[in-house]
Amino acid sequence: MFKKISDFLAGFKMTVVSGIFLVISLALLLTGNELIVDPAWVTVIISGFPLVYLAVTRLIFEKWISSALLISIAMIASIGIGELFAAGEVAFIMAIGAILEDMTVARAKKGLSKLLSLAPVEGRKLVQKDGKLIEEIIPAAQINVGDLLRVLPGETIPVDGKIVSGNTSVDQSIMTGESLPIDKTVDEKVFCGTMNCFGSIDIEAINVGEDSSLQKLINMVKEAENKKAPMQRIVDKWAVWLVPIALIIAVATFFVTWGIGADMMVALNRAVTVLVVFCPCALALATPTSIMAAIGQATKHGVIIKSGEALEKMGKVDTIAFDKTGTLTYGKLEVSDIVSFNKAMTEKDLLALTASAEAKSEHPLGKAIVAHAKNSGLNLTETADFQMVAGKGIFADVAGKKLYCGSEKFLLSSGVEIRDEVYSALEKLRTQGKASILVASDGICIGVIALSDMLRPTAKEIVNRLSEMDTETVLLTGDNRKTADFFAKQVGITAVRAELLPEEKVSNITLLQNAGKNVCMIGDGVNDAPALKTANVGVAMGSMGSDIAVEAADIALMGDDISKIPYLKRLSCSTINTIKGNITASMCINFVAVTMSVLGLLNPITGALVHNAGSVLVVLNAALLYDRKFDS
Repeated sequence: MFKKISDFLAGFKMTVVSGIFLVISLALLLTGNELIVDPAWVTVIISGFPLVYLAVTRLIFEKWISSALLISIAMIASIGIGELFAAGEVAFIMAIGAILEDMTVARAKKGLSKLLSLAPVEGRKLVQKDGKLIEEIIPAAQINVGDLLRVLPGETIPVDGKIVSGNTSVDQSIMTGESLPIDKTVDEKVFCGTMNCFGSIDIEAINVGEDSSLQKLINMVKEAENKKAPMQRIVDKWAVWLVPIALIIAVATFFVTWGIGADMMVALNRAVTVLVVFCPCALALATPTSIMAAIGQATKHGVIIKSGEALEKMGKVDTIAFDKTGTLTYGKLEVSDIVSFNKAMTEKDLLALTASAEAKSEHPLGKAIVAHAKNSGLNLTETADFQMVAGKGIFADVAGKKLYCGSEKFLLSSGVEIRDEVYSALEKLRTQGKASILVASDGICIGVIALSDMLRPTAKEIVNRLSEMDTETVLLTGDNRKTADFFAKQVGITAVRAELLPEEKVSNITLLQNAGKNVCMIGDGVNDAPALKTANVGVAMGSMGSDIAVEAADIALMGDDISKIPYLKRLSCSTINTIKGNITASMCINFVAVTMSVLGLLNPITGALVHNAGSVLVVLNAALLYDRKFDS
């Protein structure tokens, strides 16, 4: 990476030097002074010879007629008739274009080091010795299907497996994006790379090595990256036509001018002038200068666009797929409902009692309840006894009250009576996509505390604005169906795909693309990385999103402000329109200049200046993008 940066800086410095010598050559030309050696030779050597080398190698080895070939022909022809300034001018303009394109189009290689670092390096294998199960720490690569493994609290699960013993809660956010740890028990599956939060479990290895879910995630990111082709200059796409057309017009100009009685040198000057003004320098600058200005504009608004290709493609997007957790929502659980089933107990009393019981809990739900109680100014009571059953719930003695807090199954297994009104309240909360903690005292369920991820207040407005811009919205999430439907309804998204693993998000995006849609994916988690890569454009939540998601994406929202999405869409569309306008303007200038060259109204020097003026006009028009006002 550092070598590429140093190479770019070296190339930039050399181009600046060649430009200085070109200016000196122009000054001498305008004042009528001469030196033994024209300073434009330096420009030709620095900026021109690499161009000739590029044109020749493309022609011979790649059978590619590029714009570099036409410019090389014009440059050599100008040198042939002694017009050094004209030769240096076309070479310098193309060198500037190449630098601008390198700055805006070339995308840095997306490193997979962070994603690879998530892969567990070892595991605890259980082996039978002398009639006892003994733990052996072995490299993850040596784990085979069918091996029995033990995973302790806080450890990463080394392979895909099935629990054969124990209960726990597993943080699966790397795979599903869900903000809540999932309670797991015997016969349930666990995934490689996910975190065992609490209880010790024994698992049987099912998928190992390349077949594991994490390795498949890594491979999908690699494959999607390889499918991305760098943006090719529009002028190079047209070069196969421009080169022969320019040569035909130049040759025809020479013979027609000579045929009507003009001096051969006059005819040759007109032919060379045609080649000089025909050089597509302004055309070559049309795209990179517009993109550079737009990227600068976006950066001022906290939107980091990594490549010109991404900006161009964003302007063509007609479907935006949102992840839920951390994108449409904040990805942070907060207490949303407190329901007391005991008329003698207020909501505050229930919250204080539950928070006191959960004060020693390490579970995210318990921590969220305790934080909410403290923020509400409630005083907590010290527990006389505390027990945690991993993946199920807790028992605590608070001021003589025997409290059970946890899931419905946990309370039932503890001999707690659950009445119909409790089931009714639970079903209502689940329909709203909320997680619930039941609270029981003296064998009776006395209340429920619900927690929910909080919706971003601007989410609904953004979906409405995108709809007004004829852009469809889709929700792709690893959350359960009820949660996904609830949040989608809140923001006005009707197309919902829920309970998706990373590969299923990818397949859903591929289906949309196969239906002719240009898809933009917006996400923030590791599990979103393959989808961000697969989509036509990937947008990551920059400040709270995972580093891997940011690396995988083409665009990053540094303030996690999804209200910038409509702004980004308008900026991209405006950039495409500016590029089209610049291309049209440059072609019109070239047409007029070629006509004037054929008629002998321009010579190589004045032709080069007109040609340069066209390039300057394109750059100035592109620069206007930088300060243009867009609704944000």
